[in-house]
Formats: sequence, C-alpha cells, structure tokens
Amino acid sequence: MNKPESHRHYVVVEKAISFITTHFDQQPTLTDIAQAVHMSEQHLQRVFSQWAGISPKRFLQLITKQAAMNALKDTQNLIEASEKVGLSGTGRLHDLMVTCEGLTPGEVKNAAEGVLIHYAVVTTPFGQAVLGWTQRGICYLQFFDKKKQHLIDDLFKQWPRANFILNNADGAILSQKIFSSPLERGKIHLILKGTNFQIKVWEALINTHASQQLSYSQVSQLIDSPKASRAVGTALANNTIGYLIPCHRVIKNTGDIGNYRWGVERKIAMLGWEKALND
Repeated sequence: MNKPESHRHYVVVEKAISFITTHFDQQPTLTDIAQAVHMSEQHLQRVFSQWAGISPKRFLQLITKQAAMNALKDTQNLIEASEKVGLSGTGRLHDLMVTCEGLTPGEVKNAAEGVLIHYAVVTTPFGQAVLGWTQRGICYLQFFDKKKQHLIDDLFKQWPRANFILNNADGAILSQKIFSSPLERGKIHLILKGTNFQIKVWEALINTHASQQLSYSQVSQLIDSPKASRAVGTALANNTIGYLIPCHRVIKNTGDIGNYRWGVERKIAMLGWEKALND
C-alpha cells in the first residue's frame, strides 16, 4: 500500500481506535464501531484491514487490557532470560535493526555548528510528521495533527547553529524506509541529543522489539536504575524521535495504555500495527 493511501486510511482508523479505546471493556462489535465513525460495516472493515492488515475485531483483541498484561508478563520473562545468560539488556537476543549514537559533549556545546540538517514534512501510516536527518543519521521525527510550523521551529531551536535545507523528496523516501517492515528497511541509524540518563533510556527502548510492551518499572530495571520509574517517564516525554525510539511500547504496570506525547490513539495504533505485522 502506498503511504499517502495509508495516511488517508489512518484518519478513519484513528476515529475507530478512539471509540475502541473508550469502549474496549464492552468488546464492541463491528456494527458498534462502524456506527461510531459514521461508516458502513463493509467500508470500515475494508479500510481498517487495508491499513492494519487485520480486522477491527482482531485489533480490539490485541489492545485489550488482558493482552497488555500478557505482553508485560512476556517482557518480564524476556528480561529474566537476558539476565540468566549474562546480558544487561534484551537487544542481543534478536537482530537489532536500529542503531544509535549520542552526541559528544563538544557537539552539544557547539549546537551542531556547521552541520547540514535536511528536513521534510512527511506522510506516515500514523499521520503527518516532521522528519530531520543529517549525513550520520535521523535526528528528529515528530507527529502533528494540525500545525506543523511549531515542530519545524522546534527542530531549528534544538540545533540552533546548524544549516537547514528543506528536502521533501528525500524525506518521502526515508519515511517509506522507516515505516517498512524491519526486514525490508535494513539498518537505520539515529543521532540522540539528551542527558546521559535520557540516552540510556532511549537506547534500552531501541533494543526492544515490536512484540514487547514494558512498564515504566521494567524500563528502569533494564537500565539498572530500579527506583527511577518517574525519571524514565520524563525521559520518554522528552523523546523527539517518535516511533524509532519506541516509547509507545511503554505502558502502565496495570496494563492501561497510559499517556503519549503524540496522542493516545496514535500510541494504540502503533502498538496494534506492530503486533499485526508480527502476528
């Protein structure tokens, strides 16, 4: 499916997800969901399945609280397994398709002076986003619903001494690579700008995979800071490379989805979409 079509479908799917999120404990039928989004059952079934690769009913099953609790339990088992074989995290238990590096203190101090940053407004399966990248890797990916300029301004503020060039053509190609199946997209490299603690949290999440969901306390265990759950939440809130630093995989230990800086519906969409790809 081409990405513009995927985005158009997501607009409809997001409305359906909003209804599912509010009523999942009642296990709404396809008729219920279709009525909520003012669409025929057949049309919704087609659009939803084309976007997610699964039916609305199956998507509902994937994001119920019980499914989330099971995912948390599986993650705990994975963490335990990694510890038994002497690993500090889970990243070496599977092929890592996203790599990263933090900026050096000198680079932070110089505020990327002289660095050329390409940026673009791109269409993704989860709506539109502002994407930024350098020759070394991706440095920015934030989603928006209505106003894009404040994100572009934010990108400029993050790298005040860099040189910027609008490059929508290459941005579209890079976006398609990002949101392809991990087996198809190959390696993607990220450039991280944050405190040492934030980068540690982000790296731990990059080392997870799509079938995992983690609680804040489990993330704090992964970085050997078991009492830092609140600080983990702050690090997630400061993430400016959405999806690729998968903070959407972090949920509450009760199984509730929790907050997300780009919207709860988008978070649920990412979780369901990833699960569908790996189902």
